[in-house]
Amino acid sequence: MRVITGSARGRVLKTLEGEDVRPTTDRVKEAIFSIIQFEIEGREVLDLFAGSGQLGIEALSRGAAYATFTDLSKDAVSVIKSNLLTTGLHKNSAVLQTDALTFLKNSKKKFDIILMDPPYSKGLLQKALPFAAEVTNDGGVIVCEHPHGEEMPEKAGKFVLYRSYKYGKLALSVYRIGDDEE
Repeated sequence: MRVITGSARGRVLKTLEGEDVRPTTDRVKEAIFSIIQFEIEGREVLDLFAGSGQLGIEALSRGAAYATFTDLSKDAVSVIKSNLLTTGLHKNSAVLQTDALTFLKNSKKKFDIILMDPPYSKGLLQKALPFAAEVTNDGGVIVCEHPHGEEMPEKAGKFVLYRSYKYGKLALSVYRIGDDEE
């Protein structure tokens, strides 16, 4: 697993071990950053359910101003911190060992980009989306990775399902502020 482009391009990232680990493939990561490529520079990013931190690290490498990483796993937090040091991007980040829903419910901070790739088939995206919408700035974007065929809500607060993309067995759902004139 490597950083695709930007200041940390080509740096190898550590990943977690185990059967429950499912890092985002390069193909899907490329797709995510193709979708939001013009929205990254100088933005505040939240990598929720961060795992190895590769999505937030990719955003930092591409010019995001700051990234906050959350994961419940102590091992994941350790890997994220290591990856941030390896890439030299640790100064523009915070890594928190916390439950994603608790973090979202208590966050006073707002984000421009929220990247969510939780463990599959646990309903975590559906639970987190309304809270994520509350901490996303107007004009921001929420990107969710999930199994293709998993039902995603049409709305989350002021955010609506803007577009879905399919990549084999995976899908990306992108949420943006809805049009008030509809």
